[in-house]
Amino acid sequence: MFHIVLFQPQIPPNTGNIIRLCANGGAQLHLIYPLGFDVSEKACRRAGLDYHALAEVQHYEDWQHFLDNAPITRLFAITKFGKTRYDQPHFEAGDGFLFGRETTGLPDEVHQHFVEDRRLSMPMIEGNRSLNLSNTAAIMLYEAWRQLDFAGA
Repeated sequence: MFHIVLFQPQIPPNTGNIIRLCANGGAQLHLIYPLGFDVSEKACRRAGLDYHALAEVQHYEDWQHFLDNAPITRLFAITKFGKTRYDQPHFEAGDGFLFGRETTGLPDEVHQHFVEDRRLSMPMIEGNRSLNLSNTAAIMLYEAWRQLDFAGA
């Protein structure tokens, strides 16, 4: 129904949590390389990523490969630079949500692909560190799903 897109994720437990989130929320996960960890079956089991058998996960060699091949209707960037609050757009089945690297976020060349109303942010108390990637993905997915009255649950 929805798509969670991780741009070059670096921390295996975050990706593992998001795999579980996608499995339970009916979302498809897209991973854009390079990743900051090994995705071999043995490495995934060791890092707690073995939940991937329950979620649909697509892999892309880079940003351009993702743009050329991802089956996403509309894509929103979740970024601290967004001026539109994450709960303001009306979401539709097939929408995707792009999240940047845990340490550096989305690079400028990726930001440039999004018009202002497709750059979404989450309110936070000023001066605090950003939310954890897997928490942010959960908030975003459940808001979009809530708008569709949790269809399929």
